[in-house]
Amino acid sequence: MKKLLFTLLGALLACSAAQAQIGIKGGVNAAVLDGQDINQKTDYQLSYHAGLFYVYNVVGPLSIRPELLYSVQGSEFKQGKADYETKLQYVNLPILFDLKLSKLHLQAGPQFGLLLTAKEVGTVVTGYDFSTSPPTPTSYGNVSGQVKDKYNSKDFSLCAGLELELAAGLRIGGRFNAGLTDIADYKDISSANDARLKNRVIQAYAAFQLGK
Repeated sequence: MKKLLFTLLGALLACSAAQAQIGIKGGVNAAVLDGQDINQKTDYQLSYHAGLFYVYNVVGPLSIRPELLYSVQGSEFKQGKADYETKLQYVNLPILFDLKLSKLHLQAGPQFGLLLTAKEVGTVVTGYDFSTSPPTPTSYGNVSGQVKDKYNSKDFSLCAGLELELAAGLRIGGRFNAGLTDIADYKDISSANDARLKNRVIQAYAAFQLGK
């Protein structure tokens, strides 16, 4: 009897997955923090994202595709006295319009993000040789710590991308996420010269859809 119940439950879950058109995805991020009044050089850093998606058909080739993703973003900062990476960990919720053109999908829509953690890792100059001109750095110290209080907990972005259907539910795609929110949060200092940071993320991924 138990075996029969488990068999029926498995069949029910399989049918539900087929009807729901859910899937899993994961891939690579190339992320940077860009904006205004940044007195440092910012470079893209590689990270990753992973999560789930759901496809709801609206009419004909048009669907709505919400996703729930864990995404590591941030940037590499460089200036004369410091060289460090900022790693921002988000839970992101893109809600995309998906237009199917044969096996190619055009996707665009908003994304809402919630910051989980923020960490800085790198080095700073701690000593100089002032007998040279300009002074030469002689010693360095490590930077490592949580800096979540320097960033807003919420982020809003616009997304656009392409996705290509392959065999048996497998898909590959690319996407660009342009942040609209100034995520810098300076609680102790507020001036017109404060940096205004926005997320910029280029994503490449593979996805597998359950159901048809």
